[in-house]
Amino acid sequence: MDRKILLSEKDIPKQWYNLAADLPTPLQPPLGPDGKPITPDMLAPVFPMNIIEQEVSTQRWIDIPEEVLDIMYRWRPAPLRRAIYLERYLGTPAKIYYKDESTSPAGSHKPNTAVPQAWYNKQFGIKRITTETGAGQWGSALAFACQLIGLECKVFMVRISFDQKPFRKFMMNVWGANCVASPSMETNAGRNVLKEFPDTPGSLGIAISEAVEQAVMDKTGKTRYALGSVLNHVMLHQTIIGLEAKKQLAMVGIKKPDIVIGCAGGGSNFAGISFPFVADKIHGENIEIIPVEPAACPTLTKAPFVYDHGDLACMTPLLAMHSLGHSFVPPPFHAGGLRYHGMAPLVSQATVEGLMTPRSYHQLKCYESAMIWAKTEGTICAPETSHAIAAVIDEALKAKEEGKEKNILFCYSGHGLMDLSGYDAYLSGKLTDYQMSDEEIAKNVACFKDMPKPSNKKTGKW
Repeated sequence: MDRKILLSEKDIPKQWYNLAADLPTPLQPPLGPDGKPITPDMLAPVFPMNIIEQEVSTQRWIDIPEEVLDIMYRWRPAPLRRAIYLERYLGTPAKIYYKDESTSPAGSHKPNTAVPQAWYNKQFGIKRITTETGAGQWGSALAFACQLIGLECKVFMVRISFDQKPFRKFMMNVWGANCVASPSMETNAGRNVLKEFPDTPGSLGIAISEAVEQAVMDKTGKTRYALGSVLNHVMLHQTIIGLEAKKQLAMVGIKKPDIVIGCAGGGSNFAGISFPFVADKIHGENIEIIPVEPAACPTLTKAPFVYDHGDLACMTPLLAMHSLGHSFVPPPFHAGGLRYHGMAPLVSQATVEGLMTPRSYHQLKCYESAMIWAKTEGTICAPETSHAIAAVIDEALKAKEEGKEKNILFCYSGHGLMDLSGYDAYLSGKLTDYQMSDEEIAKNVACFKDMPKPSNKKTGKW
């Protein structure tokens, strides 16, 4: 029995897969303040044109530059592992496989897009990148990429995570990045929030506003912004996860998984593991694809599909996505990387189409699942990853009840070695569950009433 399925370096995927080419209902365009579709040149102050070209592309396969692959060989191809010890503990007939993205230098899947984004910015002549980060995984990854490629990096880190996860800030510092708590006094967006809500825990929407503001206000034109999730080009870069997994499953005689699972905040690691299999589902395969989110931030499971801004200050275009409202500030639960108000347009459109079956879990169940994982498989997972593991355990127990042999694949999106304060809070009985009430959701989504409405059109095949 193979517990570790390893690809040779020569078998690393040489192209990314673009789901936009195959969606049965096409992706709906980003809109400007006037409600009209934006043009690529309107994004030029924020992103370099070579990344904008990927953002708007409907080409199915996009080549990965050799220089990007050379950097990624440090940790890719990543292992596919079989969770045999969890299987035994659960007594399930299911086979559980997981793509281990914790082996990257930054400890998560995030360098899969940080490296190409930094490289494309460098090629375009950019000198400095600004960004936001929640739990610090994305900030760490971009700091790592900028260090190797030779760019300055400025990170606005959501305050609650800045306080809860100081070691991620230290990682960014080691890789040469400047990390500040958001909201900060360095931007108009930050100062305005602090004036009204001085004790705010912060949000990704606020941090994005700060990072975008600093990028577009640089009069030298040498600063651009980078986003770690949500946008099409980020989803594109992450598909290397699922493309590798396909090859690795084939090595042990599995043509397709029955179930694909990933935690979902903005959508990047979930898209990475699932999109190559979503393509198979579109073309007739029977695969259940499950994005898992926190009950405290139920974007896919409770929020409407709308046009909304990606940031609090409304500096970003309107995107067709599931959203809890750009002014939403989630409660300070410990899965900091899953606290975003919106969901990637590609993930949202595929969900509208019926290609995905999202679900949400409370954080106590997720930590309980993480503890089971730690005592069986032995590793300490990130709080975000624990959401995927909770769903995996439920599906494995369902297979046991049904007496069915199923192949379950999930993305182990990051380790939890910098998140031990959350485990300490759980073990000390200090954690509680948060759940948004319908009244809270209704209050937050009231901001959509005067915005353009996306089409909910779908083919009805799924």
